[in-house]
Amino acid sequence: MAAAANAATYPALAWSPFGRAETGWQVYYPRIAAAIATQCAPETPGFAATLARWQRAHRLAGSGVLDAVTFGAMKAIWQGARPFVRAIRTCPAPPPATGLAIAASRESYGGKTILLRPGALEAYRAMIAAARADIRDIRQDSRAFRIFSGYRDPAADAARCATEGNCQGIVRTACSAHRTGLAIDLWVGQAPGYAPDSSADANRLAMVATPQYRWLLANAARFGFVNYAFEPWHWEWTGEPI
Repeated sequence: MAAAANAATYPALAWSPFGRAETGWQVYYPRIAAAIATQCAPETPGFAATLARWQRAHRLAGSGVLDAVTFGAMKAIWQGARPFVRAIRTCPAPPPATGLAIAASRESYGGKTILLRPGALEAYRAMIAAARADIRDIRQDSRAFRIFSGYRDPAADAARCATEGNCQGIVRTACSAHRTGLAIDLWVGQAPGYAPDSSADANRLAMVATPQYRWLLANAARFGFVNYAFEPWHWEWTGEPI
């Protein structure tokens, strides 16, 4: 019964897990599967049984059905792992620009100048070296894991936010994690016709199916990186205080 319910909602659940209307939970399935430690497909009894165990372990009704309450509990854990979220009671001050390191041109997407805290850049380099050693399929794609956004000047970010509107939405905010010098946006894939940072559902769905994203889910924590679940490309280093 739980498996049937998951099979029905997987492509069709109407909900707003991050404040914007979405349909289905395909985009979040890899993250959910990693959280509950299963390789079972979402419509299977195996997935439902593993999810039920996770629910009970987190003091939820062990229905085995992925619902908004269960996802909300997972989201709270994921968001709580982000230092920026923990520090957001007051918008954190940016680091001194003179203390930031510049990524090499081969690490930058589209020729952008990428600035990061030195520790974050070194952790990124160690992580990507491991990823490239593990994933044969990406060795021929020079875009894989390149950084298309690192440190962003708060004044410029606020101006862009005001220009684009929706300054406290999920896509643009006046106080961004990128002001910390610890956040990076990585190329993990894109759907045809979309930019690598497009939050369109079709684009995010393409990203979460790539070997790059799946590798990061399984391994990024070893290097101190955590993800913002709504954006498959967005990762934050936890190795030093904000």
